[in-house]
Amino acid sequence: MENVSTGYKVQEPASVRPAKSKSGFWLVVLGAALWGVDPLFRIILLRALTSAQIVLLEHVIIALIAIPVLWKNRGELKGISMKHFGALLFISWGGSAIATILFTMGLANGNANAVLLLQKLQPLFAIILARFLLKEKLPRHFSILLLVALAGTYFLTFGFAIPFGHWNEFVQVGSLLSLGAAALWGGSTVMGRLMVGQMKYETVTSLRFVLALPLLFAVTWNEGAAWNLPSGSSELSLVGLNLLGQALLPGLLSILVYYKGLTTTKASVATLAELSFPMVGVLINWIAFQQIVTVAQAIGFLLIWVVLFTISRQNNASAA
Repeated sequence: MENVSTGYKVQEPASVRPAKSKSGFWLVVLGAALWGVDPLFRIILLRALTSAQIVLLEHVIIALIAIPVLWKNRGELKGISMKHFGALLFISWGGSAIATILFTMGLANGNANAVLLLQKLQPLFAIILARFLLKEKLPRHFSILLLVALAGTYFLTFGFAIPFGHWNEFVQVGSLLSLGAAALWGGSTVMGRLMVGQMKYETVTSLRFVLALPLLFAVTWNEGAAWNLPSGSSELSLVGLNLLGQALLPGLLSILVYYKGLTTTKASVATLAELSFPMVGVLINWIAFQQIVTVAQAIGFLLIWVVLFTISRQNNASAA
């Protein structure tokens, strides 16, 4: 599962610069909404498999589809520079493998709604990294916006309570894992922008999953956890169906639809379109897992949304 929010403006070649398109906007909405159904599959799979095992099997399934695409587009791989190869490794190892494992562990060790909503900090990580790696300008009043976003993060994590006592009470593991995933996905967005104009989006998507396989095999092997698959045929079939649904819907299909929409949608507009992700995710948690959003979480999400909306408006104004 890569959520790829881009809350900043990047100068792109004229041949690949996104144009305004309503259909593209709604494709981004659909792609991000598909990410929201991720917990519906992943939380069920966590009953039988570890986080690393789930992500490995998910990538194996997608790789079976991606390899033929890579073979068809193999001409794009000729003469690739070390710079772009490093960017692809970051996207696949950091954004696809490690970040997805962290996100899955976050769902297993924390409040699912908080884990989902904290992902909306991803554009802030992308903006900061783009400032240093791509020399992009930070939005106006960024220090104030960052403080507001941190306040929203606090409400999402701790609510209205003031955390005192032991360190484990102060730092919730699920929230930290979610923030780590958001940071890696934000970095993957920056690395992905380095690939603009170099390859087709189908090729980059395929490489993302295929290149992650060696690392995932090593992580799963080093974990040494037993494969506690159900013995009954019906239970095993249920796990298999959920794994297939996880790989194809919030995994492969969502990213393909998202990138297709992004080709005709400005990044700043796409950031707002991605609000369908936490909205659908919270709705799924409410219906399927009876996890209701608290008032503090709603306020925290609203603060983060205001920050992203403000940054998006600034980007729209500068683009105009």
